[in-house]
Amino acid sequence: MKYYPTIGIECHVQLATKTKLFSEVDNDARGKEPNSCVSPVDYALPGMLPRLNGEAIKLAIRAGKAMNCKINAASRFDRKHYFYPDSPKGYQITQFYHPIIGPGFVELANGTKIRVEHAHLEGDAGKLTHFDTYSLVDLNRVDTPLIEIVSEPDIHSAKDAHDYCKELWRLMIFAGVSYGDLYNGNMRFDVNISLAPEGVKKLGTRVEIKNLNSFRSVERAAEYEITRQAKLLDNGEKIIQETRGWSDETGKTTAQRSKEEAKDYRYMPESDLPPLNLSAEFIEAESAKLPLMPADYRQIFGNAIPNDTLEILLDYPTLMQKIGEVGAKTFSLDLVHSRPSSRGSFTSLGQQPSRDTVSRESSGALKLIANLFASVLLAEEKSAEYLNDLPLAKDLAELAEMNEKKELSSTATKEVFLRLFDPQMKGRGAKNIAKELGLIQENDLGALEAIVDTVLAKPETKKAQDDFRAGEEKVIGFLVGQVMKESHGKANPSAVQEILRKKLA
Repeated sequence: MKYYPTIGIECHVQLATKTKLFSEVDNDARGKEPNSCVSPVDYALPGMLPRLNGEAIKLAIRAGKAMNCKINAASRFDRKHYFYPDSPKGYQITQFYHPIIGPGFVELANGTKIRVEHAHLEGDAGKLTHFDTYSLVDLNRVDTPLIEIVSEPDIHSAKDAHDYCKELWRLMIFAGVSYGDLYNGNMRFDVNISLAPEGVKKLGTRVEIKNLNSFRSVERAAEYEITRQAKLLDNGEKIIQETRGWSDETGKTTAQRSKEEAKDYRYMPESDLPPLNLSAEFIEAESAKLPLMPADYRQIFGNAIPNDTLEILLDYPTLMQKIGEVGAKTFSLDLVHSRPSSRGSFTSLGQQPSRDTVSRESSGALKLIANLFASVLLAEEKSAEYLNDLPLAKDLAELAEMNEKKELSSTATKEVFLRLFDPQMKGRGAKNIAKELGLIQENDLGALEAIVDTVLAKPETKKAQDDFRAGEEKVIGFLVGQVMKESHGKANPSAVQEILRKKLA
C-alpha cells in the first residue's frame, strides 16, 4: 500500500538580543563557563521579578513580517508548568493563548507556500549534560529569548521539509533577528510526521522527532521515519504516538518517551508581566526596517542569475546585498532600500506587489559578479574573512564592464576580483589594479594585426599555417598561442583568432 506523509515543523529561533528575555544578563554564552551568564532572576530566587526585553519584541515583529505574518497588537505571556532540573522556576514563561505573531506563510524557491499557524515568544530552558551516574546543569541558556514558529501540516516530503527549514533560516538571518548559528543551537527543529493511506483524508498517528539542528538531519530523519512507519503499517502494526530522537551516526530515530495523551501543563496567565499592547505606529516602524528578503531577490534577479548560483548566494545575505548594490549601480534600480512593509502584511496566499526585475538580455554584469562570488570567493580559504569586508559596488561594476568589453580575460578578471579584497588595494578601482598588474588586453585591431603579421612571418609557424589551410582546425590554437606569447599575454584571444582566420583563408 502507498502512503501519503504529512509533516508539520516547530522551529525554535534564538533572537539576537544583547541580553536575555527577562534579565539584563549577557545573551551570548558561546565559549563561556557553565552558569556564568546568569542572574538571580534566571535562578528564580524568591522575590525576583522578570523584566521584559523590548528589543525581543522588535525582533519578533521583524521575524513575523519576514514570514508574511499578521502581527497581533495585543498579546500576553503565560506560565507553562513542568518540573525539570534545568528549569529552576518550575515553569516556562511563554505565549500560549495570545501569541505576538499570527498566521502567515513561507514561500519556497519552487513556489510552494507553507502556512505558518503562529509564532510565540518564550524564554528557553537550561541545558543538561548527562554522564554515566550523574548529570550537570548549566543555566546559561535559561531565558534566552526565543520565538517558536509552528507550521501548518502542509509539508508532504522530506525534501520540502529540508527546503522549508532552510528558507526559514534564510528569512531569520536576512531579517537580522537571529545569528542563525545552527552548530550552537540558534535554531532547532522539531519534526512531526504521520502517514495515511493515499486517498484517506484522516491523518495518521503523529510521531515527533526532537531537536534537529541541521537541514540535512531534518531531511534524513524525515526519510527514515517515513520508511519506518510505512513498514510498520505494511505489517499490520500500529504507530505509537511518541517522541523520538535522531542520530546522525546511525541514521536512525529511536524512541525517547510515549505521548499517548497531551500533557497537562496547567497554563495560567503570567502574573508578573502585563499584557502587551502595541500601537499600529510601533508595528509599522519596526516592519519598515525589514530589508529585501530571499523572495525579493529571486523576483529581481531570477532572470539575470542562474537559479543554482542564486540559491548558493542566498545563504549569504551580505553577498546578495552587494549584488543589489551592483544592480543599483549598473541599472539605476532602487534595490538597496528597505523592503516595503506592506509586503509583510498577511492577507492571503495571493500575489505580492510587483518589483523591478533585471532582464536576461542586460544581465551580463550581475551574472559575472554572482559567478565570481559563488565559484571564486566562496572557494577561498579566507572566504569567511572576506565576507566581512566586501569590495565597493562601483569597483565590482567596473570589473564587470571591463570583462564585458573584453579588456580582461576570464583568468585576469578572477585575479583582479581577488585583488579587490586586498586591504592595500581598497578603493583603487578595478581598472587601476588591472593596469598595475599589466592585465589589460590589447583590443586595437590595427595593433593586433601587426602582431599577427609578425608571427606569421616566422619560419617556425609556416607548417602550422599550411596545416590549417589543409583543413587541420586544431592548429589554430598553436598560432593563437604564438600571438599571445608575442604580445606578452595582452592580446585578446578571440580577436586574434578572427584575424588569423581571415589572413589564412
